[in-house]
Amino acid sequence: MQTSYAPMLTPAPRAAATPSSKELYFMLEHGALAEHRDTARAYLERQLQAARALRDDVPSALAQLGDWMRERSVAVGQQYRAYLDDRRAGAPRRYFASRSHALYFIKAVAPTKLVDGAWLFALLERWEDPDFRPLIQTYLEELGDGIAEKNHVVLYKKLLAGLECDHWQGLDDDKFVQGAIQLALASDATHYLPEIVGYNLGYEQLPLHLLITSYELNELGIDPYYFTLHITVDNAGTGHAHKALQGVQQLMANAADPAEFYRRMLDGYRLNDLGACTTSVIGEFDLEAELVQIMQAKSVVGQNMHSDYCRVAGRSINDWLAEPAQIPHMLLELENAGWIKRGEPAENSRFWKLIQSERAEMFGVFSSYEQQILRDWIATPRTANSGAPAATGARVISFRARQRALETLGDGAATRPNAGKPRGVIRHHPAREADLDAGDGGSELRRLEQRLAAAGSKPAAMTMLIDLMSPARHHSAAGLMATRIFRQLLA
Repeated sequence: MQTSYAPMLTPAPRAAATPSSKELYFMLEHGALAEHRDTARAYLERQLQAARALRDDVPSALAQLGDWMRERSVAVGQQYRAYLDDRRAGAPRRYFASRSHALYFIKAVAPTKLVDGAWLFALLERWEDPDFRPLIQTYLEELGDGIAEKNHVVLYKKLLAGLECDHWQGLDDDKFVQGAIQLALASDATHYLPEIVGYNLGYEQLPLHLLITSYELNELGIDPYYFTLHITVDNAGTGHAHKALQGVQQLMANAADPAEFYRRMLDGYRLNDLGACTTSVIGEFDLEAELVQIMQAKSVVGQNMHSDYCRVAGRSINDWLAEPAQIPHMLLELENAGWIKRGEPAENSRFWKLIQSERAEMFGVFSSYEQQILRDWIATPRTANSGAPAATGARVISFRARQRALETLGDGAATRPNAGKPRGVIRHHPAREADLDAGDGGSELRRLEQRLAAAGSKPAAMTMLIDLMSPARHHSAAGLMATRIFRQLLA
């Protein structure tokens, strides 16, 4: 018997009760989706109203979607080939003027990347309906099919931690819009099914910026794997873009009102264009402004930590730091006094030697990310644009070249776990030995196996697993194991 998909059309709560994107993001990221469903719905109604005012390029007829998607894919490929031709002809990087620019981007998009795939979560409850299978498979693949090295959130967390870019919680509200939308959709698939389908259709199309970002991150010595993984899984032939189209076709076929379903699907598609995006984040970067913000944050705890013997322009460092608004003036006076030599390698500046040298008095004060910002700012001449590439300094070895060199030397740590190995599903022992050896995590996994054994039925087991596969929990040891088992039971 076919199911007719008729999303509920109950009134949304008053928009006045809705929180900011950032507030809603932190409400929902810990997994309290059902608890805040009304608040999330009010937020989505506000965002959908804004989305309806935007234009899109989606054809008006379902039958044209396949050709539209293929034409977009071909166009992106041609644009990327033109970009590569330009680079080979000597053109500079299009996106990232410096390594610090790239690190800023990685940090600024963290709220979105750390809930990757969340909008599809609530569809897991329809696991018995074959029409939902393409979209459920997409969610499972976002979760790496339960393999940590393929789980998108795990990968991004590792990327942030390795670059010391994991202090992103203080970002501006616009950086949280996309993440908040994804979590809000995850909370209410019954009401927002057409919007989820449309959002997924837009999100899974391969964009040009993803290809360029991956290329330039590698150039700057930053692991691009998280981004290159999306290039492969989002392909229009067999990947998530193809599954997105399948989902639209199968769910539209049984919609109670196909025309209304399609209209609302387009609203969901346009949700992708709200808030900060890759190109806007890249375009807003200001090297000096970022340095000033870092120094102002440091001044809160550092204003009483310096001796009075060191004075700049007649004022002690403590005096300068007591007034965060004076940080730009302090940096100028440090330059005038010769402590900072703009346009030269950072190592030529006495201020840098306080941070990085054999006897650095300020060792540990600045994170790796903060040091990169300072290094690039020093190396950029004062007369240059704040986002311009550093004028001096050695050429950066690309990430892949460095990995090849380390592998040649036999450094096993240089090889990404399971690199080159096919992604498989563990069929006989869902709790892998590596998981069971993980101390308390191993105990949690054993308890999960015991609970599943006592579940009594497949639906009861699936409900238990789905709870562990929420956006807040799927990247934990128990969530990864639950994903592996769910995948096996779904087959």
